[in-house]
Amino acid sequence: MKHAALKFGLIAAATLALLQPVGAATLRIGGANDILTFDPHGQNHQTTLAYQQMVYETLVRYNEKFEVVPGLATEWTFVTPTQLRFTLRKGVKFHDGAPFTADDVVFSITRAMTPPSNMGAYVQSVKEAKKVDDHTVDLILKGPSPVVLRELTGSYIMNKAWAEKNNSVKAQDYKAKEENFASRNANGTGPFKLVSWQPDTKLTLVKNDAWWDKPKGNIDEVVFTPIKSAATRSAALISGQVDLVQDPPVQDIDRMRRDTNLKVMDGLENRTIYLGFDQFRDELPGVKGKNPLKDKRVRQALYQAVDIGAIERNVMRGLGKPTGTMIAPMVNGWTKELHERASKFDVDAAKKLLADAGYPDGFELTLDCPNDRYVNDEAICQAVTAMWTKAGVKTKLQTNPMSIHSAKIQRFETSAYMLGWGVATFDALYSLDSLMHTVDPKGGASGNFNNGRMSNPKVDALIDGIKTEMDTKKRDGMIHEALQIVKDDYNYLPLHDQVRPWAMRKNVTTVHRADDRPMPTWTTIK
Repeated sequence: MKHAALKFGLIAAATLALLQPVGAATLRIGGANDILTFDPHGQNHQTTLAYQQMVYETLVRYNEKFEVVPGLATEWTFVTPTQLRFTLRKGVKFHDGAPFTADDVVFSITRAMTPPSNMGAYVQSVKEAKKVDDHTVDLILKGPSPVVLRELTGSYIMNKAWAEKNNSVKAQDYKAKEENFASRNANGTGPFKLVSWQPDTKLTLVKNDAWWDKPKGNIDEVVFTPIKSAATRSAALISGQVDLVQDPPVQDIDRMRRDTNLKVMDGLENRTIYLGFDQFRDELPGVKGKNPLKDKRVRQALYQAVDIGAIERNVMRGLGKPTGTMIAPMVNGWTKELHERASKFDVDAAKKLLADAGYPDGFELTLDCPNDRYVNDEAICQAVTAMWTKAGVKTKLQTNPMSIHSAKIQRFETSAYMLGWGVATFDALYSLDSLMHTVDPKGGASGNFNNGRMSNPKVDALIDGIKTEMDTKKRDGMIHEALQIVKDDYNYLPLHDQVRPWAMRKNVTTVHRADDRPMPTWTTIK
């Protein structure tokens, strides 16, 4: 089966016609959340991946409509249902001048598959990578896979010799607070080179003049500045210190729309904001000898204690669309039935459920949240904390920057937590396997972000079947069943699908992405 762009009918949230390049320009981006590492297999974190993809490339990539098109591979063929052969692009060079070959692909795919890599979700269909010749690679799959090409859009290719020379053969163990040379340095094949990165201060990339492809815009330098303060971030855009802000403060968006020097592009992001619960430990901190969160009635009580309508109106101001499931509407597997909330907001019902579960006086609970990652993340958690406390669960809020929060939840050091999950493959398997499969004790992809350690053998079996089921109707039915079980058991508390407006200077022309990744190669500044 020769390459053909997969057509899922996915349409980018907003696509603008790009102007012809009109001279080189610097794109200055501001955002609340910094990247976490430059190791391409170190951390599955959206902001991190957004800037890594400017430097590193993949065998296949998405176009503006999220169709799979050639990248570092020019074509691909299924030799058998479990043997996928890639023909590699010739003449490609890494930023240090080294030629791109099959050795780099085999090394990178294997590195992504091997713990402590945090990017196993992007190679979960792959059993082994084999070199055929210098420009041909075979991927041996664990079984037939309907989504392997979409998974590979997130599997970045490193230079093997560079990694070996710089003692970075193994992926960074981020949750153990380890660093390697690749954490702060990079050598990709992409359209931009890493010049410097000062965490929490500034990231600078410069155009790769030797890039094999041609940009559609005129950007020759990208400067990203993390600006945690909402007021400062807005001021930086309004004053012209930055050209683009991906996360304009909710309270300032109307003002920005009225500013004749600015424009705002709206789009539903491929991301669901949710709360997770520790369903593994026998004793919850603050609750002697018990873990109330193991009881479905308690989880349902916490669900019904949340007034999602009030959060949408007063906190999100329209930038969150309430949901009852763990995937956004543009993801394969989403249905209107799953989208409906599992139960209605009802404080009295929540109190009764707690009493029935043996907690008539509630219990103590800590909610861990990021304060620099999602739209109004801290404010959402403040509201939830108050709602849970009103229902009888005395909740303490703990907030941290994403760099600390992410490592903490991955070490299973939280009782309840907030996270947002985007679906890079636009297929529900990505969420099911990462969030709802029992954690793989060997550190593999399954359950790698199941930070509450839920475990359901029936869900596991469905997920494992979904990975190889090629009958679309049957597979979609299995996806629905798995998501319905998780919904009915209240294993997670989905809040809303995030709407992500981008605010920018009037002279910026770009493409709004549902995956929230700015694309300098598709951007023009007049």
